[in-house]
Amino acid sequence: MIPEGLNWIQWQHCWRRVCTWLGSLLLALTLAWGWLYIPSAVAVDYNREFLVNADFSGKDLTDNSFTKANLRGANFSASNLRGVSFFGANLEGANLEGADLSSTTLDSARFVNANLKNAVLEGAFAFNTKFNGAEIEGADFTEVLLREDMQELLCETAKGVNPTTGRATRETLGCF
Repeated sequence: MIPEGLNWIQWQHCWRRVCTWLGSLLLALTLAWGWLYIPSAVAVDYNREFLVNADFSGKDLTDNSFTKANLRGANFSASNLRGVSFFGANLEGANLEGADLSSTTLDSARFVNANLKNAVLEGAFAFNTKFNGAEIEGADFTEVLLREDMQELLCETAKGVNPTTGRATRETLGCF
């Protein structure tokens, strides 16, 4: 139905302008929506990377993957490492002081001589992880799956209370 006073050509021209305007509006809204809802942290794959002495301090690395990466001497102090995979990674001498390692995969990783002071490892999977010589004062190991021999080794030096969770390191490790 063509509105009164318009011929067919005028009606088509008017309809194209309306469609163009609506299409532009839709495109603008789509772009605005995309810019407003960009995730704050995008997971990155660092698998098998050589990151010796890398500085990740204070960063939000949620859900990133460092599987089998060489992170010897890396600095992760005060970082958000929730859900990160360190499966088979070498973190010898790494600094993870005050880091949040909740729900991380630490299986087969090496934390030999690493600094885990005041770190939160709640719910991490660390069954085959090596913590020999690690500094664990104030670390929270609540519900962390550890081998019995590694648990006993950690209990030998466990002390302090985690400033974030308020839990004693010895209690979270189940030391007797």
